[in-house]
Amino acid sequence: MKSVEVLYDVHLAQVPISMKLGDYELGLLINFNVARLRDGIKRVINRQL
Repeated sequence: MKSVEVLYDVHLAQVPISMKLGDYELGLLINFNVARLRDGIKRVINRQL
């Protein structure tokens, strides 16, 4: 977990690595720095299981 002002592609690229290490199928990248939380959620699916 980390807190940043803006989500960049590098943040999205880190999610599958963490999912692979934890053996997770689904990951969420959440940006809390938005007016509506719904707008700050990105869903990532690990298709390499």
